[in-house]
Amino acid sequence: MSASKWSVLAASLCMTFSAQAEDLVTRGEYLARIMDCTGCHTGGALVGKPDPALYLAGAQIGFGIPQAGVFYPPNLTPDRETGLGAWSEEDILKAIRTGVRPDGRQLAPVMPWQSYAALTDADGRALVAYLKSLPPIRNPVPQVVGPTEKPPTPYLTVSMP
Repeated sequence: MSASKWSVLAASLCMTFSAQAEDLVTRGEYLARIMDCTGCHTGGALVGKPDPALYLAGAQIGFGIPQAGVFYPPNLTPDRETGLGAWSEEDILKAIRTGVRPDGRQLAPVMPWQSYAALTDADGRALVAYLKSLPPIRNPVPQVVGPTEKPPTPYLTVSMP
């Protein structure tokens, strides 16, 4: 095969892989939208004023759960210090499906991971690809506050049945 035919073949393969990656991210964006990730994880969304500059970058308003504490929606952007940037694809997928962080801590009880556990492997990979494709936004959110501690910012009270 001539060098020019190899070049055409290589370019064709690159375009195919690029289109597949783009399709994966597009599917992930769709999943993030129907899973309503922005409803909790975008700054301002919990008070009806989502801030586009804090898209999926976590929230300063938490969820207060009696006898459990106050949980703040974390930053889902790939920022290495305040988001998911240091997490592997497997770490993110495990957290989405099981509600457990890479460090072993439980995510907020209000996150519907039980429903997200049903994600197919393909959809899980797509969602992770989308989250990793976002621009990293440095946005530290408050840490979990225990049930006897004073929360640093406002929170919504969740009544468990």
